[in-house]
Amino acid sequence: DFGHSSELAFVVEPSDDIAVQEQPLILYCQVEGIQPITITWRKNGVMILDSENAFMLANGSLYVSHFQRVRGDGSSDEGEYDCMAQNHYGLVVSRKAKIQAATMSDFHIHPQNAVVEEGGVARFQCQIHGLPEPVILWHKNSMPVNTDNERYTLLPKGVLQITGLRAEDSGIFHCVATNIANVKFSREARLTVSGSHSTVYKDPMILVGPENLTLTVHQTAVLECIATGNPRPIVSWSRLDGRPIGVEGIQVLGTGNLMISDLTVQHSGIYVCAANKPGTRVRRTAQGSLVVQAPAEFVQHPQSISRPVGTTAIFTCVAQGEPPPQITWLRNGQILETSDHIKLKNNNSTLSIYGINQADEAIYQCLAENSAGSTQASARLTVLWADGLPSPPQGVKAETVSATTIQVSWEKPLQNTKEIIGYVLHIRKAADPIEMEYQEAVSKSTFQQLVTDLEPSTSYSFYIKAYTSRGASKASEVTVVSTLGEVPAMPSLFIKVINSTTVQATWEPSIKLGQHKGFKLYYRKVHLSQYTGPVLLASNVTAYNITHLDASVVYEVKLLAYNQHGDGNSTVRFVSLRETVERTVLNPPCDCMKDEQNNKTSTTGIIIGIHIGVTCIIFCILFLMFGYRGRLLMCKNVQEQLSTPQIPRSQRSTTGLVLNGATRRDRDDRDLNGKQLDMNELERLFPASPSQEQQEKGIMSAHSPSAPHDETQISTLPLDEFSITEEQPDPLPKKPRGSSPAAPAPNHGPANEG
Repeated sequence: DFGHSSELAFVVEPSDDIAVQEQPLILYCQVEGIQPITITWRKNGVMILDSENAFMLANGSLYVSHFQRVRGDGSSDEGEYDCMAQNHYGLVVSRKAKIQAATMSDFHIHPQNAVVEEGGVARFQCQIHGLPEPVILWHKNSMPVNTDNERYTLLPKGVLQITGLRAEDSGIFHCVATNIANVKFSREARLTVSGSHSTVYKDPMILVGPENLTLTVHQTAVLECIATGNPRPIVSWSRLDGRPIGVEGIQVLGTGNLMISDLTVQHSGIYVCAANKPGTRVRRTAQGSLVVQAPAEFVQHPQSISRPVGTTAIFTCVAQGEPPPQITWLRNGQILETSDHIKLKNNNSTLSIYGINQADEAIYQCLAENSAGSTQASARLTVLWADGLPSPPQGVKAETVSATTIQVSWEKPLQNTKEIIGYVLHIRKAADPIEMEYQEAVSKSTFQQLVTDLEPSTSYSFYIKAYTSRGASKASEVTVVSTLGEVPAMPSLFIKVINSTTVQATWEPSIKLGQHKGFKLYYRKVHLSQYTGPVLLASNVTAYNITHLDASVVYEVKLLAYNQHGDGNSTVRFVSLRETVERTVLNPPCDCMKDEQNNKTSTTGIIIGIHIGVTCIIFCILFLMFGYRGRLLMCKNVQEQLSTPQIPRSQRSTTGLVLNGATRRDRDDRDLNGKQLDMNELERLFPASPSQEQQEKGIMSAHSPSAPHDETQISTLPLDEFSITEEQPDPLPKKPRGSSPAAPAPNHGPANEG
C-alpha cells in the first residue's frame, strides 16, 4: 500500500457524485489499521453530527436519507465531504468528495427554421445545461431520427447535421434532453428543401468551425467542422503546432467532424479545420483549442519512517496533473504550520523536520489537488527515544581564530556519559534557514573542533549533541560567533618600461581581491632599505607611472590592496632601465625636423659624395702602384746585401741595420735568414700598428747590451719611410745618410718596430 502507514490507512475513500433531489445518498469510507479506530465525517470542514437526515453506517460510510439541494433553513446537502479516521498512532483525512445536486435548466438555444437547396447542408442546434450532462436526441415529425442514415450526424453537444439534402429530408425537427433530474423538449423547427441541385460554382465556406473545449482525461472530444461549396469541398484537420494528430482513438463523424476518444493530456492543442476546393489550393480554415485536464495523482508517495530524537525526518511527496496540482501537508488531520524546525521546499514536495522530538510523532498527509480532482497519501513518523541517554553537552564556547576559522570547545554531559561513542557539531550560518545546517563528527575523547573554510565577517551558530548506540542526547545551548574580516588578496602586478627614467605599474581588477578600499604602491632602489611611498590609489585605478628614476640601478616595485581590516599581501616586481638606455644609444630616436632639413640639401650631398668617392679611388690606385714598386726595390736591395762580403760591425751603416734588423751569422745562416724574410714579406710591406707595450719590448730587444749576438732580430719599417729610401737612384750606400728619414737617431728606436 504505497503512501499508507500500516498503523492507519484508507482502503476506500469517498468520491465525487451527483445526487438526486429527495433521493438517498451514500458516501463510502473504509479504513484499516490498529484498533480501536474512530471514524468521523466533515462537510466543508465542519463535523457532521448524526441526525435523521444524515448518519454513519457501521462500516464507516455516510448515509443521507433525503438529499436536499436547498432546505427550509437555507442549508444544502451540496458541498465537499471528507472522512477522518483516528487511533492512538494519529489521525488521517480522506480526499475531498464533491457532491452536487442533479439539475437541468431550460433550453437556452432552440433549433431554427431553415430553407436549403437540394444537395446542400442543413444544421440544427439546441443547448441546455444540466448535471449530469443531459443526453440530447433528435426527433423528426415526432419520431426519433434514424441514426443509421449516413447523411444524418448527431453530435454530443446537441447538433444535428444533414448533408446531401434531398426532398424527403423536409420536415419538423425538435430535440429531447434527458438526465437523472428531468426530461425536456425544445421548440420545433421546419426544414424546407428547395429546387434542384445547382451547378453554379461556389467558393468553399465553413459554416461552423470547432469551438474551444476543456475536458478531462478519458473523456471524448468532438470538434465540429461543416463546410459548403460547389464543388463540394474536402475537409481536413491538422494541429497548429505541426504535431501529428495520430490515428489511435481518432474518428471522423459525417463529412468533417473530428472525434477524439479516451483523451490524454497530449491531445491538448489548437486544431485547424480546412475546407479545400478539389484540385486547387483554394481553402478556408477555422480553428479551436482543446484543453485536456488530468486530476492529481502521485508519482512518489511519502513513506513511514522511524528516527531517533534530535535527528532530521524527511518526507517526499511528488504529484502530477494538469494543471499542476497544489500540495498541502496535514499533521494528524490539521494543516501543518511551518516553523524554524519544520520546513517545506521544492513547491511543498519535501517536508523536513529538524531536531525531532516526541511531540513530532504523528501521521503526516500529503494532499494533491487541482481543478480536475484531488488525492491524498499518508505516512507516519515514529520518534525513537531510549532511557539513559546522555544529557546535553555543557559549556559550549566558540572563539574566532581568523577570517575563515572558528574554534569550538565544550565539556562532556553531566549524566549518562559511559555509552557515548562520539559528538556531532552542528554548524549553520546564523542568517540561513535551519535546513542549510551541516554537521561534523568528533570522537568521544575530543572536546574541541577547529571549524575551517568559513566565510569572513559572517555570524555562525553552533550546538553539540552526544551520541550513543541507542540515540542522541538533546542539543546543547546554541552559541553564535562571527568570523574576522578578511584583508584583500594579492593583486596581479605588471611592470612596463616607458623610457630611461619612467616605468608604468599596471594591475588587473579581480573579484578575488574582495572588498577593498584601494591600493598602496611602494618602490625603492634594491640596494636601499627604505621605500618611497606608500602612494595611495583608489580602488578603480589600475595603472600608475613611476618617474624620475635612475637608469643605472635596479628598482623594486611593491603593490598591495587594503581595506578596513588592514593591508593584504603584496606583489613584488624588479625592473632595470639599463637595457633601455643602451638601446637608445645604439638606436637613437629619429630627429624628424633635422631629417626634413637634410632632405632639402640631399642633392648637394650626393654631388659632394661623388667627388669624394672619385678622389678615394685615385688615391687607392696610387697607393697600390707605389706599394708594388717598393716591394720590388726592397727585394733587390736584400739580395745585394746578402751578396756583400763581411765588414766589421762598427763599419756597418745604419741603413743596413735597419733593413736587416739584426747581426748576420756566418755564411751558413744566409739561407735561413732569407727564408724568414720571405715569410714575413707581407708583414714588412704592410705592418700592423703594434701596441705601445710591444714597441717598448722591441726597443729593448734591439739595444739591450745583454742580448746575445747570434739572436736574429727582425724589424719592420713604415711604408712611407721604406718607399722614400728605395727611391734613391744609387745602389745601397756604403756609409750612412743621416738625412734619410729611414735612419733614425741612435738614441731613438723605430716607431713601428716590433
